[in-house]
Amino acid sequence: MSRITRDAMAPSLSLTTYLTLARREALSWDAGTLVRPEGTLLWLHCADPDRIHVLAQLGYRLAAQRGETRVLITLAPNCAPPKELPEDVIFCPAPSENPADVEKFLKFWKPEALICSGPWLRPALIHGAHKANMPMVLVDAGELGVEHKSWLWLPDSLRATLQMFTCIYAINAASAYRLRRMLGLDAPIEDSGPLLEESPALTCSDTDLEDLGEVLRGRPVWLAARVQVEELAPVLAAHKFSMRLSPRMLLIIVPDNPQDAGAVLNDCEEGGWRVSLWDNGEMPDEKTQILLAENPRELGLFYRIAPMSFIGSSLVSGKGGRNPYEPAALGSAILYGPGVRLHLEAYSRLAKAGAARIVKDADSLSAAVASLMAPDKVAKMVHAGWEIVSEGAMVADRIIDRVNDAMDQREAS
Repeated sequence: MSRITRDAMAPSLSLTTYLTLARREALSWDAGTLVRPEGTLLWLHCADPDRIHVLAQLGYRLAAQRGETRVLITLAPNCAPPKELPEDVIFCPAPSENPADVEKFLKFWKPEALICSGPWLRPALIHGAHKANMPMVLVDAGELGVEHKSWLWLPDSLRATLQMFTCIYAINAASAYRLRRMLGLDAPIEDSGPLLEESPALTCSDTDLEDLGEVLRGRPVWLAARVQVEELAPVLAAHKFSMRLSPRMLLIIVPDNPQDAGAVLNDCEEGGWRVSLWDNGEMPDEKTQILLAENPRELGLFYRIAPMSFIGSSLVSGKGGRNPYEPAALGSAILYGPGVRLHLEAYSRLAKAGAARIVKDADSLSAAVASLMAPDKVAKMVHAGWEIVSEGAMVADRIIDRVNDAMDQREAS
């Protein structure tokens, strides 16, 4: 697979000037106590810290397909370490733009491929990867620029940097058009759309799904998933309101932390609710008003059972929300609170499509649950969510296939 550049070995005058200036930067990168794992290493560099979880999921999927492959993620040197990355993902600050730092970094990690996301590009870092002859893919290419603002005066530095990529995935058609005007009509640019946060479909026991589905046949159900203890009061208020409209309504509660299950049970029992305990092997009967499950690992089952889900850790501050693509992928309409900063883009996209609805308190949650008792309304939200999930999977699949092919070609050469 050829890169965009016409002469792979000769950097442009602007890039040469940039690299000369970059050598004046103080050396800062040191491996320290870091240990490189055995096997293949896939390198992801993220310019926007808010997008790191989206990029990490892409890398995690690609690494899983290749076997014995680990994922390395870098941010700009001044960025704080990210939180809640997938297991086995390695985080390391990127080196400075001093080419000597870049060389030390690449010599230590020896990555096999680079997936880079915009909007800010680091020309020395990209040039070092280019010299190492590794496949390099740029995703989410929209309004791009060179990260070092003080060197923006260099003519053509952005174009020279973009020419080193194996393939560029534009965030929309307008960006693809601008990139082709800059790099040429034959440049390997694809209008893929934005890379979306996604989540592999959560699994469940087929036997549990069949048994619980049979017990609840014809009974209205909703789910409060990954709730904090502080969110229990508005959830129970909404359930009390919904039962006035539909007395057979069942609420399934799954706390975010299994250790909170005891506190949740105490509050429910003190409120006079009739509770069945899933982890004790109890199936809900006609008298059960709440089914309590301790562990979020069971959510693959409950998202399939419940046509609508309130995704907790969102009505209280400091928790940041939880991944909404999990319920969307399994056919559950989404209700959520305003505190979803860790997944803000995902919630915004789902809400815009009509697949998710924000609530702010017990009253708005009660109204939303009551509204979604109408089968046509919840079905419309579920369909919209499925379309968003499918769109995101298609973009990721295209990128993964391209990087897989490029890495196979490199290994075969």
